[in-house]
Amino acid sequence: MVSELGLLDGLTALGVIISSVTCGALSIYTSKKLDAKLLYYAGLSILLSGLLYLGPATDFILVSTTGKNIRPIYWYGILSYMWVAPAIIPAMYLGAELLAPNKKKIIVGVYIILGLIFEAFLWLDTANAFTFTLGTPGQDLIDASYNRTHPTFFFIAFFLVSVFIFLGIGFLIKAKQSTGALRKKFILMSIGYLDFVISGMLDSLFAPGLMLFFVRIAMMGSSWLIYIGLKA
Repeated sequence: MVSELGLLDGLTALGVIISSVTCGALSIYTSKKLDAKLLYYAGLSILLSGLLYLGPATDFILVSTTGKNIRPIYWYGILSYMWVAPAIIPAMYLGAELLAPNKKKIIVGVYIILGLIFEAFLWLDTANAFTFTLGTPGQDLIDASYNRTHPTFFFIAFFLVSVFIFLGIGFLIKAKQSTGALRKKFILMSIGYLDFVISGMLDSLFAPGLMLFFVRIAMMGSSWLIYIGLKA
């Protein structure tokens, strides 16, 4: 039987995935109807970002149905973090298109290269990229914390800072330069991306518990803020 903390961890992880996949799929569907390219890339980014919680969600489903955790344990890290590069690329495309369209190809190209390097470190050295802990096997869920001396940590930190500055702060600056409905769009997208980065950072700091519940609720809200901002 899954422990209380395991339930909290697993259900909130599933909640983030369901929220992000739903919001991302709606964005992609709407983009096709309206022929809105930016909404498509935003939807793709939102959907893939939600899959960052596939590790705890999968572990929760396995423990609930089989009484066993993910094995080998390092697959928890792969299931969660293999989505980092696929999620960051459409996000940076969106930011580049809105903030620096003339440098879009260069910006996206740089992040594609960095993403590939990150994925190589992740897949080839997963066991050393994270510290995995597990309280009571078959009841608690696996928890993974970054190895702060491993290259994957520096890549993830760089990607989060990039989203914070380029999309969070960048869209806020665009909001100040705009008026009316356009200003509202940029404000909502800015808050959404700032919310995503801050929630993601806090999620990695807090152990499963009550605070994690509020952090993941905030994470669910970030997807909808971005979607509403682009669709408004």
